[in-house]
Amino acid sequence: MSTADEDLVDHPDDVDEEHATATPKRTGLIRFARMAGSSIAGKDAAPWVTDFLNAAYYRRPVEERDVDDLRLAFSVLTTYWYRKDPTRRLHMTDLPAFHRAFGGGRFSTEVSDRGRLTREELLAGAVELLGDWFPEAYADDARRGWGIAFPTTDEHAAYDPGHRLKLARLGELTPEHAPPGEQTWHTYDPVEMPSAEGVIAALTRPETWPDYATEVGRFTPLRPGGLADQTFEIEVAAGTDAGRPVFTRGYVTISTLVTPDDPEALHAWFDALERGLAAYGDDEPRAVPPGGTPIVGFDLTTHRGHFMGAGHNRLLLYEYEGRAWVKAAGTWDPMPWHIGGAYRLAGRDAQHAYWGEGADPQRSLLHQLAKAVA
Repeated sequence: MSTADEDLVDHPDDVDEEHATATPKRTGLIRFARMAGSSIAGKDAAPWVTDFLNAAYYRRPVEERDVDDLRLAFSVLTTYWYRKDPTRRLHMTDLPAFHRAFGGGRFSTEVSDRGRLTREELLAGAVELLGDWFPEAYADDARRGWGIAFPTTDEHAAYDPGHRLKLARLGELTPEHAPPGEQTWHTYDPVEMPSAEGVIAALTRPETWPDYATEVGRFTPLRPGGLADQTFEIEVAAGTDAGRPVFTRGYVTISTLVTPDDPEALHAWFDALERGLAAYGDDEPRAVPPGGTPIVGFDLTTHRGHFMGAGHNRLLLYEYEGRAWVKAAGTWDPMPWHIGGAYRLAGRDAQHAYWGEGADPQRSLLHQLAKAVA
């Protein structure tokens, strides 16, 4: 089978639908197992891609990690993928180029420990791999988007996120459908933001969301435009504390967006969430404290194969006592056994840290967002 053919079939949704109907449990497990890594990397690339990310970040002692170095490493991978051929995934055949660019740093002990890459070594390797324009472009907000660095602002403006969407080839939306009393309703700790205006300016430019990536997760938009109807690929890493991450991915689409432009819809959305938490949550706090002012809310609905099964998460922005806050609130069906087991073993702590619980900025999207808009 050619590489091009592999790119067509190496995909979590490529299963026989007739067989899927006959054996749903087996098909669900296969689909879950195939939803590994990133849409831009084929299965045969997973070992060297993981090794590269380990060298850039996860293999370092925790106290020596800087999450922006991980974002830089992801940007090197994503920029290389896009500039080489955005219609195909990375494969084992791409390893020699990375070895030539980064092998010296990984195996030298003059600057970093063996098997690790410093930020300086990452940038030097990126110059070898991509060109001397890369470091300046990566540092330029006008030439960085979707996790990619572009040589010029014109190339940034011309980027088509549909290339990655084609590789993802989404399954259908899978909102929760169990009776509300059987669903999980959960709110995460709120995170204070420097300003509501800064949050809105950041989140309404989805191409910047990879800039808020953490050591346990990153969102990459797959459609042009703003938040309405936007679809994201979520790459998640579990086991990061031990320096041995395991990667998986899922997809969500913004199915509802409420803003002050439609006050009636805004208040109806927040009121429905408060009623659900009060009726079905397990001693869950209110989404917005009494006296708080809702500003923006949106639903992130899962697609088939998501690592948490069927449901949706919400992000909500509100003001309380003159300060701006963002928090997440999720609603999920009972998880199938193959998803629930993996979630309990490796995913729960990462999920909660990602949405702000524990106040670890290296792991929290919301803390990285607050830092970026300060």
